[in-house]
Amino acid sequence: MDTDALRIFLKVAELQSLTATGQQLGIPKSRVSRQLRALEQQLGARLFHRSTRVVRLTADGEALLPRATRLVREADEIGALFRSGRRLRGRVRVDLPVNLARRLVLPALPDLLARHPELELFVSTTDRIVDVVREGFDCVVRVGAPEDSELVHRRLGELPMINCVSKEYAERHGVPQSLEELDRHRVVHYSSRLGTDTPTFEWVEGGKTRHRPMAASVTVNNTDAYAAACLAGLGIVQIPLVGQQAHLASGVLVEVLPERRCAPMPVSILHTHGRRAPARVRVVLNWIAHALRELD
Repeated sequence: MDTDALRIFLKVAELQSLTATGQQLGIPKSRVSRQLRALEQQLGARLFHRSTRVVRLTADGEALLPRATRLVREADEIGALFRSGRRLRGRVRVDLPVNLARRLVLPALPDLLARHPELELFVSTTDRIVDVVREGFDCVVRVGAPEDSELVHRRLGELPMINCVSKEYAERHGVPQSLEELDRHRVVHYSSRLGTDTPTFEWVEGGKTRHRPMAASVTVNNTDAYAAACLAGLGIVQIPLVGQQAHLASGVLVEVLPERRCAPMPVSILHTHGRRAPARVRVVLNWIAHALRELD
């Protein structure tokens, strides 16, 4: 299959414009159109709905998108292999949870790029669950049980959790000494979709996870906002211990009910390349696993 045509297909899908695609790739709009028509004839499928204002993918185009992305990346790697011996080059798209990216991965990134200067990393940092294939990621790090059964996943470790409040909150409201005393306190509620689910305090007892409903004055959908709300004195949070040791040692944060911690959260890395991940992706996968070795 013509990889040049696939590159044009991917760029049109991204920009939703034949004119913009031609301008960005430095080719005439007429060539963009010809390549798309030839690709559609070869596949026997219509890939785009075209109008004077917008170009958007058909259902067949949506189905082709992740496969075309993979084919073009593989072609790039083969070309790079013969141009530069075994020196790694090319793009790797990664998605990371905000907290892990900020505290552990990004600070260590100069080391990776110093060893492989021709690698290009596209790093997404978000707490939402991305669509790995549709959004074109090579690998993602997930906190919690991985749900993408079709992806290859590798367990990296666990995040020990801690219950805490800010020093300001403790001075104003006190620190609960029992589960019953939680009724007089508030939590900062974390909800990835800002839903209407009930705020709770979670802990493990007898090998089972328990929940106690609580009141909350604020609901957030981002881990940075969650930590910031705690520091602002808005309530109890249950957060990963990683990155909080200095706050606990200085007294900025005060631990709450240490005997009632919630279960550690598993951390995994997932990728889309089956058993034969390209060399550049394997290197990044192994490097991320090394960067996150402090999880436990």
